[in-house]
Amino acid sequence: MVVGVLVGMAFPNAAPGQPKPIFEAASLKILSTIFLRMIKLLIVPLIFSTLVVGIAGHGDDMKRVGKLALRSIIYFEVVTTLALAIGLAAVNIIRPGVGVNISNGSSTLGNDLAQTHVTISGVIEHIVPQSFFEAAATNEVLQIVFFSVLFGVALARTSKTQKLTMLAFCESLSEIMFKLTDLVMAFAPFGIGGAIAVTVGASGVGVLSHLGLLIVTLYIALVVFIVCVLIPVALLAKIPLGKFWRAVKQPWLIAFSTASSEAALPRAFEAMEEFGVPRRIVAFVLPTGYSFNLDGSTLYLAVASVFIAQAAGIDMSLKSQLLMMVTLMLTSKGVAAVPRASLVILSGALAQFGLPLEGVAVILGVDAVMDMARTSINLVGNCLATAVMDRWETVRGER
Repeated sequence: MVVGVLVGMAFPNAAPGQPKPIFEAASLKILSTIFLRMIKLLIVPLIFSTLVVGIAGHGDDMKRVGKLALRSIIYFEVVTTLALAIGLAAVNIIRPGVGVNISNGSSTLGNDLAQTHVTISGVIEHIVPQSFFEAAATNEVLQIVFFSVLFGVALARTSKTQKLTMLAFCESLSEIMFKLTDLVMAFAPFGIGGAIAVTVGASGVGVLSHLGLLIVTLYIALVVFIVCVLIPVALLAKIPLGKFWRAVKQPWLIAFSTASSEAALPRAFEAMEEFGVPRRIVAFVLPTGYSFNLDGSTLYLAVASVFIAQAAGIDMSLKSQLLMMVTLMLTSKGVAAVPRASLVILSGALAQFGLPLEGVAVILGVDAVMDMARTSINLVGNCLATAVMDRWETVRGER
């Protein structure tokens, strides 16, 4: 990361209309692209094999899977609601949008993103794949989870001969994918360095000063969320904080530096298993959390939406803000696979509540810096959720 920042500062990208230098930081994008592509090729076989082995290999039935799913969803909803509340409080106390001029921003991007309508029925329909291979080709994580759970339950009900044959295949595939993950992670420093260099080279370190108060507000809110929500949850569940942080710090760093949840997912799988969480819980909760437990992204949406209202000089009542938060909480579920998912949700909410879409273009200038923070908190929140679900089953004697 440090080398990437230095390279980005030393070789900034050429401004539009100016001749390109011999070397610029943008040239290193190939490193981050290769890293992310290698990561993505791990995800489908890893999730499929671990979930099938976890369900069919440990005698799980649909009732047990259903209990884990219900507890996970309840946990996700409680935590994301608290994230929304903290984000809403932070943006109303600090008021980073006051004095910001958004009239120079283009509304074209916001209009385009707002046309991507997200509905509850659409999210539910999206969970069910019409083709496993289509879902695999597009890395639709939630659809892969849905198919893998059904496949695992069906396998558990087959005769012993067929069951053992398929289990042996999936167990071998799972172990191979974890070894392959180790090989890919050896390239991680180069991919991370390239990603940081490209970001700094394109936006410059000066991006931190532009709309700086918005960035500070988000980071303060995320720290408050960690201190007031995640740490108390870990303490209540009697999860050792030091051991947990040592387990998640590498996938956290990958998520922070690449601003990609997918990039950190395979390493997070390994880390939580090493932490002691059973594979079947990790294989179900982590991928599901990537669609339903986006703590950092949810908090960001609360901050960004009210920031735009403040910048436009629109005084939203508390009732309107709460209604917008409910809308954001519902529409942000299950859209992790949508490109620029947070901006899509934000633009849709702005259009619905009559707020100027020009604000999206203004935020986009510093979105990379905020994306790193919210993505890494998404990762930590999901890792904690797997540990909490494991502790819940242990306490209830179901493990």
